[in-house]
Amino acid sequence: QLQLVESGGGLVQPGGSLRLSCAASGFTLDYYAIGWFRQAPGKEREGVSCISSSSGSTNYADSVKGRFTISRDNGKRTVYLQMNSLKPEDTAVYYCARGSHCPLNLIFGSWGQGTQVTVSS
Repeated sequence: QLQLVESGGGLVQPGGSLRLSCAASGFTLDYYAIGWFRQAPGKEREGVSCISSSSGSTNYADSVKGRFTISRDNGKRTVYLQMNSLKPEDTAVYYCARGSHCPLNLIFGSWGQGTQVTVSS
């Protein structure tokens, strides 16, 4: 079964850090660009970051530039999102998805369960 499973979310204080993981199964991760998205209550899902399949080039939403870092370990079939200096406005359910290239305007497959990130004191 082709799927991506997100993990690593939790409750963190403002200024804190979390590392999210996106684990792939049923397909070869190397061939795909992987993007992280998030959806806050009452808001539309938005793209956060993306990493390409070949060059490993990355891009970020303006709201997270300089705070979040996306990386991939194809050997472990996992993509990570390191989130530092977290702010309350980062609170959302975070999802990962695969596609052909960044930015991920079209994803392959369906959305997973996501992982909840809550930034609060």
